[in-house]
Amino acid sequence: MLQQILHDMYIDPELLAELSDVQKHILFYKMREEQLRRWREREAWDTLAQAEGLRPAKVKRASNKHIQWLLGADGEVWVWVMGEGPGDKPYEEISEELIAERARLQAQREAEELWRQKEAEITKKFRDALANEKARILAERWKVEMEDRKAAKILEERIHEEFKRKEEEERRRGEEQIRLQEEQRAKELYWTLKQAQLHCQASEKEEREWEEQLRRSKAADEERSRRAQRARDEYRRHSLRAIQKGTVAGLSTMFQELGQNHEQEAKLYHQLPRTSPPSPLTEPDSRTWERPLRPLSREVIVRWFKEEQLPRRAGFERNTKSIAPWFHGIISRENAEDLLENMTEGAFLVRVSEKIWGYTLSYRLQRGFKHFLVDASGDFYSFLGVDPNRHATLTDLIDFHKVFFFEMLVGYGIGRKLC
Repeated sequence: MLQQILHDMYIDPELLAELSDVQKHILFYKMREEQLRRWREREAWDTLAQAEGLRPAKVKRASNKHIQWLLGADGEVWVWVMGEGPGDKPYEEISEELIAERARLQAQREAEELWRQKEAEITKKFRDALANEKARILAERWKVEMEDRKAAKILEERIHEEFKRKEEEERRRGEEQIRLQEEQRAKELYWTLKQAQLHCQASEKEEREWEEQLRRSKAADEERSRRAQRARDEYRRHSLRAIQKGTVAGLSTMFQELGQNHEQEAKLYHQLPRTSPPSPLTEPDSRTWERPLRPLSREVIVRWFKEEQLPRRAGFERNTKSIAPWFHGIISRENAEDLLENMTEGAFLVRVSEKIWGYTLSYRLQRGFKHFLVDASGDFYSFLGVDPNRHATLTDLIDFHKVFFFEMLVGYGIGRKLC
C-alpha cells in the first residue's frame, strides 16, 4: 500500500485521517524522497539526451541580470548552515537561547513599567502622609509651651523615621512583588515561544525513544533470523534422514515438533523424487474470490476475513483454537473507544479495519486514544508507515510489539468474545 501511495503521489483523505502524527511525518518524508528521486532521474535523462544529440541544449536568453556566487577554498559555492559550521552552536541551543532572551527582555520591560507605576504610587502615598503628619505636628506644637519644643522636635524625628521605615518596607514588598511577576511572565513567554517551536519539530526525547525502539527492533530481527536458521538446519537434517529411510509420511510429525507450517511441507514434497504426485495438503476452494482495491462495504470485509484471514488464523491464540482476548473482530472506531474508555493507560485491542485491507490497533492513553493501522494486504502483517518489520501472523506482530514497541504504551489487552 505504501508503494501504491508513492507511485500515485496521492493518499485518500479518509485514510490520511486514520494515520497518527508519527505516521504522517514518515509518509510525507517518503513522498518528498520520491519527488527528489524523480527529479534527479529526469535531470539525468535530459543531460544524457543532450550529450547524445537527441535533444538540443537549452539556450539561455541574453540578459543584463546576473548573479555571482561566493566560492569557498575548494572552489565550490560557499554554503553556511547555522549550527553546522566550525565553532557554531547547535541549532537547538541557539534557538533555546533566543527564545529565553526574548522572554527575558519582554518580561524585563513589563517589570520596569510596573515598577515605575508602583514607585510613583508609593512616593505619592508617603509624601502626602508625611505632609499631613507634619501639618498636624506643627499645629500641635504651636499649642504647647516653648520649653516643649525640644520634645516636639524629637517626636517629629521619631515619627519621620517610623514613616521612612514603613516606606522602605513597602518598597521592598513592591520590589519583591514586581520581581515575582517578572519571573512568572518570563516563564509564560518562554513556554509560549517554546510550544510554538515544538509544534514544528519533533522533540529530542521522542527521537531518542524512536532510536531505542529501532535498535530493539533490529535486535529482535537478528534473533528471529538466528532462530529461523537453526530451524532450517534442523529441518534439513530431518529431511535427509527421512529420504535415506524412504519414509515421507513421518515428516508431518517432524514439522509439528519443529513448528513448521504446511507450506514448508509442500515445498519439501516438490523437492523429493517421486513416481506419483502426492496428495494435496489442502482442498481447493471451488469459489473464486477477487479482492477489490479497498473495502467497499461490511459484507466485503466479512468475506475478505473469512476467505483470506481465517485460513491464516488471524485473531487466534498461538497453537490453539481459542480467539485471542485482544481481538474484537469487526467493530467501529467509536465502539473500540467505548470499550477502552474505562480502562487504564496501556490497555489495547485489535479490530478489523474499515479503511484498508488490514486491522487497527487501538490503545488507551492517559488522555484519549491512539490508533495504528496494520497492513495485511500482502502475505505478511506490519504497521503501515511506522514499522518496517514484517510478521507472518497477526499474533506474531502483537507478541513482538508487546516487548519491543508498546512496552511503555501497551501493557495488556482487554478480553472480549469475537463479534
